[in-house]
Amino acid sequence: MSNVGRSILCKSATLAKISGFLLVLVVFFYLGERFSVSSSQQLIFFSSHQNSVNNGVSKKSTSSISLPSNLNKTNWVWPSPHAPAVQRMGLVDENGVMTEDFEVGEFDLEVVENWGRENETGCLESDTKRDKVRVRVSKYPMCSQSMREYIPCLDNMEAIKKLNSTQKGEQFERHCPEKEKELDCLIPAPKGYRTPIRWPKSRDEVWFSNVPHTHLSMYKGGQNWITIDKDKVKFPGGGTQFIHGADKYLDQIEKMVPEIAFGRRTRVALDIGCGVASFGAYLFSRNVTTLSIAPKDVHENQIQFAIERGVPAMVAAFATQRLSYPSQAFDLIHCSRCTINWTRDDGILLLEVNRMLRAGGYFAWAAQPVYKHEACLREQWKEMVNLTSRLCWTLIKEEGHIAIWQKPLNNSCYLSRQEGTQPALCDADDDPDSVWYVDLKACITRLPEEGYGSNVTAWPARLQNPSDRLQSIKFDAYTSRKELFKAESNYWNEIIDGFVRVLRWNSFELRNVLDMRAGFGGFAAALVENNLDSWVLNVVPVSGSNTLPVIYDRGLIGVMHDWCEPFDTYPRSYDLIHAAGLFSIERKRCNISTIMLEMDRILRPGGHVYIRDSIDVLDELQEIGEAMGWHVSVRETSQGPHSGYRVLACDKRQ
Repeated sequence: MSNVGRSILCKSATLAKISGFLLVLVVFFYLGERFSVSSSQQLIFFSSHQNSVNNGVSKKSTSSISLPSNLNKTNWVWPSPHAPAVQRMGLVDENGVMTEDFEVGEFDLEVVENWGRENETGCLESDTKRDKVRVRVSKYPMCSQSMREYIPCLDNMEAIKKLNSTQKGEQFERHCPEKEKELDCLIPAPKGYRTPIRWPKSRDEVWFSNVPHTHLSMYKGGQNWITIDKDKVKFPGGGTQFIHGADKYLDQIEKMVPEIAFGRRTRVALDIGCGVASFGAYLFSRNVTTLSIAPKDVHENQIQFAIERGVPAMVAAFATQRLSYPSQAFDLIHCSRCTINWTRDDGILLLEVNRMLRAGGYFAWAAQPVYKHEACLREQWKEMVNLTSRLCWTLIKEEGHIAIWQKPLNNSCYLSRQEGTQPALCDADDDPDSVWYVDLKACITRLPEEGYGSNVTAWPARLQNPSDRLQSIKFDAYTSRKELFKAESNYWNEIIDGFVRVLRWNSFELRNVLDMRAGFGGFAAALVENNLDSWVLNVVPVSGSNTLPVIYDRGLIGVMHDWCEPFDTYPRSYDLIHAAGLFSIERKRCNISTIMLEMDRILRPGGHVYIRDSIDVLDELQEIGEAMGWHVSVRETSQGPHSGYRVLACDKRQ
C-alpha cells in the first residue's frame, strides 16, 4: 500500500474515535438530565466539616473533597440546581456577621471547658517534655482531733502573734502557713459525727454532735438565736434585732420599701455579722440567695452553724483588705447589730460596702443608733447620716429598729458635690473588681458610664440573660462573648441533665455545692434549671479571667480565690465539690496534692467530688484520691473513649 493510502486510513480511524467519544458524551448528558428530574438524590463532592476545638483555640471550617455517600447506589445523580438551601449553624449569619440568634448544632463539648485557657498548647507541650517526679503516697495519716475545726489561713497562730497591730481586726484576715507547713494529713470529724439533717428541715435543727458547741446557746439564748434540745441544736429563727422571728422581720423590710421586692428585684444579698444566718435561711423561701459572713470566733462557730444548716456562708472580716467579692455584687446588704464602726477612718469600711453594693441597691442597718436616744448613740447616728449623704446614698426609710438607704444609679451625684468633699472618687484607673489581697481604699468606687451592673433584669430572667458586664471582662474574645456565655449554659445544661438521669444526682440530696472553676456560672445555673434544691458557691480562680461580676449579674453568688492556698471555710462544709479543667491549669503553679487535701478538708463525710480533666492529670489525681481513702472511679465523657478527657468520680467515705 502506498504512503498516501496509509495516511487516509489513519485519518479515518482518528475521526471515528472522536465521533464515538462525542456520542458517548451526548448519551451521558441525556441520561443525566432525565435522572436529575426523577430522583431526589445528589452526588456531593464537597462537604464542609466543623473541626473540633483543641486547647481552647477554634479552627476555621475548611472545605474538603469527599466521596459521595450514594456512590454505590443505582440512581445517583448530579447536584440539582433546585436543591434546598443548606441550614446554617454556628455563630455567624450569611454575611459573616456575629449573631445572637444562633443554633448550636453538633459541637465539641470540650470547647467550653477550654475557652479560658491561654497559651495552653505551649504549656502542654512543655509538660509532656518535663520529667514528672512524684512522691507516691500509699495512705495519708489522720490529723489529731484538736484540728477537727482547723481553717489553715485563719488559725495560723504563729503568724498572728507576729502582727504589728490588731487594732483594725488584722488577726481575722488571711495568714496562710508557709509552704513547708501546709496541711499534710486528713482532718477528722468530731466523735459521733452523723450524716447532716437535710434541707429544709436543717434550717431549724442540726445534730449537736456535728457542731458540739454550747457557747452561742448560753450567750444568745435570750435573743432566740439558738437552743440545745437533747441531741440537736435548734434555731427558732430569731436574732438580736428580730426576736419575734426572721419572717416577720423580712415582712417589715419589704413593707418599709416595697421596691426591694424579694425574689424579683432583690435576688442576691449579703448579711454582715450574720449570727447563725437565720436572716439568709428564711430568705430562701422568698427566692433570695444570701451570702452570710462573719469573722472566725467573734461569736464561737457561727459560720460553722450556718454551713451545717445548709445556708451559704463564709468566714470573712471587715478589717484592712477588700473582701473577695466583685463590685456591684449584691442587690441588698444587711447588717443587724454587726458591731462594726462604719464611720471610722473616714468611713473606709462603709466605702467597701458601697463598692460591693449594686447601683440602685439597698443597705439595711438595724442597730441601736437608729432607735435609741442616748447622747453617744445619737452622735453615732448623726455621723452615719452625714457619711451616707456624702456617699450620695438616700435615706429611704427609718422605722423602728431599721434604717434603709439606697445607692445612686450613676455618678451624677458624685460629680455634683462641692469641690473638696470627702471621701473623693477613686482614680479612674482603679479596678473595683481587683480584690485578691488588695488593701481597702478610702474613696468612692466609680460606677461604669455604660450603666453596667445597674441594668440587670429581674429574677428569674437574669439567670440566662447575658450580662452587659461581659464586655468589661479581660479575655481574648471581643465580639463573641454572648455566644460563649450561651454555649457554656447549653453545655452544662446537657451535662447536668445527664448526671440527673444517669447518675441520679437528684437522689444525692445535695445542698451545699462548691464549683472550683466556675467560668460564667453555667454549672450553677444548670442546677437551678434542673430544680436541684441546692446552692452553689462559684469560685473564680485568680489564675484565670475574672468572671465574678457576670456570675453575680446572673443572680448567683461566688468568690475570688487562689487554689494554691487554703479556702476560708470550716471543715465539712460541702456535699459536692466540682472541678472542670482546674488541675491541668493549677499544676503549673502549685502542688495538686495540697489542693486535693484541701478538698478533703472541706468535703463532708459521704460527700461527692466530680473532676473533669485531661487523662494524664486524672491518673495522678486518682492515685491521690485513693491515698486519702476516697472511693474513686474514672468515667468516660460524652465524647467517648478516644477523648483526651475523663471524669473522676469520688466519694468520701464516712
